[in-house]
Amino acid sequence: MRNNTVKRILFGGAVAVVTALALVNAASTGGESTARSKLVLMAPASPGGGWDGFARESQQAIKSDGISNNVQVVNVPGAGGTIGLSQFAQMEGRSDMLMVTGGVMIGAVELADSGVGLDDVTPLVRMSDDYSVIVVPADSPYEDLGDFVEAWKSDPGGTSIAGGSLGGIDHLLMGMVAEEVGMDPRDVNYIPYSGGGEAITSVLSGTTSAAVSGYNELSDQIEAGNLRALAISSEEPLEGIDVPTFKEAGVDAAMANWRGLAAAPGISDADKAELVEIIKEYRQTEHWQDALERNDWTDSFMVGEEFDRFLEQETATTKELVEGLGL
Repeated sequence: MRNNTVKRILFGGAVAVVTALALVNAASTGGESTARSKLVLMAPASPGGGWDGFARESQQAIKSDGISNNVQVVNVPGAGGTIGLSQFAQMEGRSDMLMVTGGVMIGAVELADSGVGLDDVTPLVRMSDDYSVIVVPADSPYEDLGDFVEAWKSDPGGTSIAGGSLGGIDHLLMGMVAEEVGMDPRDVNYIPYSGGGEAITSVLSGTTSAAVSGYNELSDQIEAGNLRALAISSEEPLEGIDVPTFKEAGVDAAMANWRGLAAAPGISDADKAELVEIIKEYRQTEHWQDALERNDWTDSFMVGEEFDRFLEQETATTKELVEGLGL
């Protein structure tokens, strides 16, 4: 797919920008406020998705211990988070706002080429990771990842893979796996869907050969015996999840769907420190610890220079994978 086509897909709903900005402004009326008195969490996605769930778990954790008096979640959907990012980049000096971000946004920024990136806001922390799993129907002839890779290499076009948005974690992962097994990532027949539910439907109906999505979206179908999990994208085996990693299955690939938080551009060092302190406090709450377990999230807290270095490496890796996929 040519770059200009991708851009049209990503920004075809640009009319939503005005509405999105109005939502942010409506949630932030009342002039100057501090994050301890009022905090707005922007989820740059529609209600019900991964970023929205992360924002609302964060909201409840903050409320549970009275860390901020008034916590609101505002959804600004579109273009893999880049519409929300563009809006947030205009919130110069706003010390009472946080935006959810993560690996998906980095991929979307590379695809959109809109001139706005995470360096236009103030990235603060990496909070948690979850991982993608590749699945096939329970009656599939592919018993393990090796079987699937053999068929995939012999007929890339006829071995379709359902997953999330173009340039998202699922797509990038399959590009990485293709390269590791000696395939041209451009040959990957990747079918993007708006969510894990649609990807599940496509693979169960036989529309696609396999599906890739977050483990927490597929776990019920895996445990019910409707889907067979071939591999998960974590570096190491995960406690309580009986699925081999790609590395254990013979493919040197790993990728985390990490989620974190950014502050608005131009905030003071004192305001930045206060927001980080709020995040550290809610990370320790019973609600947040429970949320990690319920959602199969792995705590991956990272802040400061360590997080800055991680973002630099993550951006470089994502750019390389996007180029390899021909997006």
